[in-house]
Amino acid sequence: MSAKRLLVVGAHSADFVWRAAGVIAKHTRAGGEARVISLSYGERGESGELWKVPGQTIENVKKARHAEASEAAAAVGASFESLDLGDYPLIGGREAIDTLAEIIRDWQPHIVLTHPDKDPFNPDHPVAHEVVSQARLLTSGAVVEAGFRTAPPTEFLVFEPHQPELCGFVPSVFVDITEVFEAKKEAMAAMRAQVYLQQYYTERAEHRGNHARKVTGDKEIRQAEAFQRIVPNVVAAL
Repeated sequence: MSAKRLLVVGAHSADFVWRAAGVIAKHTRAGGEARVISLSYGERGESGELWKVPGQTIENVKKARHAEASEAAAAVGASFESLDLGDYPLIGGREAIDTLAEIIRDWQPHIVLTHPDKDPFNPDHPVAHEVVSQARLLTSGAVVEAGFRTAPPTEFLVFEPHQPELCGFVPSVFVDITEVFEAKKEAMAAMRAQVYLQQYYTERAEHRGNHARKVTGDKEIRQAEAFQRIVPNVVAAL
């Protein structure tokens, strides 16, 4: 039986770290494969620390962001790549959808994670959701007979946004990341262009850990990540 494959797609190179590094680490430690794809590097809108360097250039910022994200992905056992489509605004469109669809057809992930479809404070996150959603639908072999190459349907979830209530995010899955939280902290520390987010997402993991304890009664849970299913999961019995 082949390893279970997890595909995480972010609008910017650091998005996976804050929102899904824990679940990636748990997945890879259990023997699964994880692949992180960013549609852009976030070089214009999310690299403020790097732009403080005198004489900075956009190509150097991209290189720095790539190195940071690669280091972060390695900390949780994943690979990292960027489609380098540009940010603020991120433009999706046919080419982005086709590129991601080919990746899905070739790699055939079992689970796909990305952003929710709403974000009143970030113009790029909803674009990423639309690209991922369309690419996934175009490859879904269980829908209709089609004249193009398909792949098996995947589970499809969105990860928690920065302002969940304002994005219409209602968690339907909590993942206990207590045992891998040090790996998530290592991944967050690698994102040196956005150090200001490390404390926020450390606290968020603890808040969700509290919620997961209440749901399960398991007092050993200290940190968790939250996700919302976009399509139902299918089980043999409750």
